[in-house]
Amino acid sequence: MQKKWLLGVVFLVVTVMLVACSESAEGEETGSDDVIDIVWYPNESGNDLKTARDAIGDEIAEATGKEVEHHLTTDYAIAIETIVNNNADVAFMGAQGYIEASDQNDAIQPIVVSTGPSGTLDDAMYHSWLAVKVEDQDDFKVDGEFSLDTIEDTRFSFVSNSSTSGFVVPSSTIIGHFADKDLTEEDLMEGGPLFSQVLFGGSHQGSAVNLLNDSADVAAFCDSCVNNYVEVAEGEENTVGSVYRVKDDAEEPFNTVTGSDFMLMSVTPVLNAPFVANMDVLGQEDYDLIQEVFASDEMANNEDIFVPKDSDASGLFSKSDQERFVPVEDEWFNPIRELSQN
Repeated sequence: MQKKWLLGVVFLVVTVMLVACSESAEGEETGSDDVIDIVWYPNESGNDLKTARDAIGDEIAEATGKEVEHHLTTDYAIAIETIVNNNADVAFMGAQGYIEASDQNDAIQPIVVSTGPSGTLDDAMYHSWLAVKVEDQDDFKVDGEFSLDTIEDTRFSFVSNSSTSGFVVPSSTIIGHFADKDLTEEDLMEGGPLFSQVLFGGSHQGSAVNLLNDSADVAAFCDSCVNNYVEVAEGEENTVGSVYRVKDDAEEPFNTVTGSDFMLMSVTPVLNAPFVANMDVLGQEDYDLIQEVFASDEMANNEDIFVPKDSDASGLFSKSDQERFVPVEDEWFNPIRELSQN
């Protein structure tokens, strides 16, 4: 009788443990925990953007009733692996990073992208730059005009091979220009086939600094990621031949090159970067709540997120007219897929 009683107790304990484990596993799969983790690229992990990150986190926390934690990184690959390996619920990443992540884990889905001034996807774009130092501009011109012919045998800085505007777009342009050389993306990642030396800045800011501290002759980086550190000194925004100057009060990593000038030799429009979710971790209910709050007027009018264009504050997004977040489908990123497949 005592043996039967002991067996019954053991059976009951095991049953309770199995149920608890099952509920725990189910909670992990559906994202029912009480914390939403957002992973950020190196470009958006700096102290100068803390206010913007916190503002977005506060909006998500209020919408979901959950705590938000920010996962800052110093490497593109780490950020991508974090969301792919179910260690984050949400990520802000470039189109190429999203494509790489979704190829590795089909639970990765886009939530929203920021629009252009129209408030629609029609002008939802930023710009990929190739820049040179002002004093070297004539070295990169043919008959008075900038020419990609001149970048051969130079020291070239990219951002990361997972960067849309800091690698995929400029490399596609360069490969197309040097079609007779039958180059591949891999050829552009190392010195020899085209460049004398290839550097990777690790972030758009890092790539720009590689140019300005004379580690590179030409650098690829984007307008939106350096906007908080530089200002137009001559010409118009996002125009070939325009000169930008690093602000005197620029924060790291530009604090070592304040007052330095660079000139744009190439400007290419790029699809805006998405916020994405890992649906296995986040779950559909929180996904819907987050997408709704991102697309709301409240977030569009939050000046810590969409900083007025004439403001001196640092921010992730600029507000000149009707900029806001809008939901986006996977197919919208197909133009970037096609570039990386060429």
